[in-house]
Formats: sequence, structure tokens, C-alpha cells
Amino acid sequence: MPRFEPNPQRRPTVVAGASAGIGAATALALAADGHPVALGARRVEVCEELAAKIRADGGQAVALPLDVTSDDSVRSFVARTREELGEVEILVYGAGDLDADPVHEMDAARFAGQLDVHLGGAHRLVSAIVPGMVERRRGDVVLIGSDVVVTPRPRMGAYVPAKAGLEAMAHAMRMELEGTGVRASVVRPGPTSTSMGMKWDHDTTQAVLDDWVKWGLARHPYFLRASDIAEAVHHVVSAPRGVHLSLIEVQPEAPLEET
Repeated sequence: MPRFEPNPQRRPTVVAGASAGIGAATALALAADGHPVALGARRVEVCEELAAKIRADGGQAVALPLDVTSDDSVRSFVARTREELGEVEILVYGAGDLDADPVHEMDAARFAGQLDVHLGGAHRLVSAIVPGMVERRRGDVVLIGSDVVVTPRPRMGAYVPAKAGLEAMAHAMRMELEGTGVRASVVRPGPTSTSMGMKWDHDTTQAVLDDWVKWGLARHPYFLRASDIAEAVHHVVSAPRGVHLSLIEVQPEAPLEET
């Protein structure tokens, strides 16, 4: 007799930060596996384009406005998701951008804003969705962390503590949710080519790269693709009941050396 009933084949999924990068790639990967997805972001028109592609490929998707820094927006998003897709079985949180400045050069509002979008937003969705998972005694929460948690990078004044807080929250959730059937996991990307940081000007980009080289944090030029991280998320949520992939770190492989 199995220790757990298997997960349903159809698992309604929320992807926060779905308008680009890792979020968009994750939505595509999970929809391709048969899971209906709710795409949440402020740029809802971009999410609608992605949802249309998913539907054209035979999947099920809805695009809904989501501002993770607003309690009202999160509540409305979750309610609409339940109406459209049913109770949420999978929550993937990857919302947020990256301000590139030293800690001491960030004013309090910018610092707090980064913490709110990366950590506060995750908590808003967790508090709105996870109680239902606990009641049904199954569910997956996947938080997109960062390797800056274990190897902090300079000129990421608020991003480093925000991601550290996010991963610490996931660790606490694992202990709090033990025995409920709900799995809280972290997928921790290394350097990944996404839209994050694309708004930096040339001087900012050069300063960031120079500091990475100075501290030995840029060993080679290869970056991960967003689809690589999406595959890791898919692997986590596809693990059979009774198996908890609590942390997966994904790093880009270096280019082959000349022989």
C-alpha cells in the first residue's frame, strides 16, 4: 500500500512573475506537462500573449494582473485563479527585479522596496494559498532563490538580503509544514540570462562585472537559460509523493577547454 495518494495529473498552478525570464519559461514547462497555469504579473498584457501561446499549443492558461506588493491585488489574483482553474496545487514564486547599487548607496525606500517584492510578495501569496494546501494535505511551493545567498555578490545591496530572507522563509516553512503533505522547496539559480538587470546603463553593468571579477565570482562567461531553471522547477513538482526535493542549485557549466 503506498504511503501517500499520488498527486492529481491536473494540478492548477500559480506562477508569480510570469511575464518574462524564469517565470515565463516555468509557465511554459508546466503547461506542457498538462497543468493549468495562472500567469501573474503587473504586465498582464505580456502574460496574455504567453497564455495565448499556451492555449494554442493545447494547454490551459489565464493571465491575471498581479502586484505582489499589494494585499488587495494578491487576494484578487488568488480568488480569480480559483474561479478559473480550481484550488491551487502548485505555487511558483519568482517575482522581482534587481537594483544594482551598494548597500550604503541605497535609500531606505529602494531597499525596502526590493525586500517587499522578493520576500514580502512571496509571503503574501504563501499566506493566501498554503492554508488551502494544508487543508487538502498536499501541494508544492517552489521559491526561486539565488546563489547569492551562499556566495553574496557586491553591488546587489538589497537583492542579497532579500533572497537570503526568502530562502530562510522556505527553510522555516519546511519545518512548519512537516507532516501536512505540503512541500516547500527552493530552486537556486546561478548566473542566468534573463531580463533582470537589462535596465542597467553601461557604467552600472561594467561596475558590476568588474566587482564580480575582483572577488572571483565570474570564472567563465557562460550563463544559464531561463528554460534550465524551469526544468529544475518541473523536476521538483514532479517528484512523487513521499519524495521532497527541498533544494536544487543550478549552475552553468563552463565552456570546454581547448585540448
